[in-house]
Amino acid sequence: MLNFDGRVAIVTGAGRGLGRAHALALAERGARVVVNDLGGSLDGTGSSSDAAQEVVSLIAESGGEAMANGASVTDFDQVQAMVAEAKEKWGSVDILVNNAGILRDKSFANVELSDFQTVVDVHLMGSVNATKAVWPLMREQSYGRVVMTTSSSGLYGNFGQANYGAAKMGVVGLMNTLHLEGAKYNIRVNCLAPAAATRMLEGLIPDAVAPLLNPESVSAGLVYLVSEDAPNRTILSAGAGSFAVARIHETTGVSLLPDEVTPEGVAQHWSEIADEEGQLALEMGGLQTQKFLGQAAAKLGIPLG
Repeated sequence: MLNFDGRVAIVTGAGRGLGRAHALALAERGARVVVNDLGGSLDGTGSSSDAAQEVVSLIAESGGEAMANGASVTDFDQVQAMVAEAKEKWGSVDILVNNAGILRDKSFANVELSDFQTVVDVHLMGSVNATKAVWPLMREQSYGRVVMTTSSSGLYGNFGQANYGAAKMGVVGLMNTLHLEGAKYNIRVNCLAPAAATRMLEGLIPDAVAPLLNPESVSAGLVYLVSEDAPNRTILSAGAGSFAVARIHETTGVSLLPDEVTPEGVAQHWSEIADEEGQLALEMGGLQTQKFLGQAAAKLGIPLG
């Protein structure tokens, strides 16, 4: 059984929905939890501490330890203060779950740039702010588990969610670099792509099947992603009791001779360029450069090394 006795977790957006389920699941397994929630509406306006306080009360009633915090993830100073408070009270921060989010859905033709920016600020920069605030502490203690919340809207697209999708794909890029920079400090960074019947999907899921998409089933995957033996640089998709790993693959591609490196040459060789046989999930950006240089050298008969 995965156990988090002695661990301290911060869960952002933990007053409702997925964040609430994540906080309760971690507390049930022994973690001390900072229940962070601004308490705003779905579009990010307003604030209230009621939801966060309710989660704290539920944890306390079950014999756990938790505290509420109303910091806005878009304000780095507030987030830093939250981390400092957790460290002062419990001595460390071992786990960060970047879950806070809002929606301001409109087609790209109709969305105001201010609404686009606000969604990016909460989802992407909110994750940056919270992770930046815990990063020095995790490096110092040589331990950390960080989860970014991505989405199928970012991985695959969804009509009317250009702002949300861009932000959600942004956190995947953040993970891809942070897992490299955190590896020697035993900091593991992963992404969770959830499908759950929360207020973000209200009215979009038939009532008959909504119970299948309960947040608790997603939290089962989240708890694994922040455990001691968690994977690293993994996108875990979770919903309705199903789990899958999403990966970004790159085809093997082809190397063209110098006189073929034209738009027409690309068009002529397109079927080979797009052939999925032998495609790879590259582990870092430099591997793409190595691959291209190796292919070009082989094509031109140039020895490497």
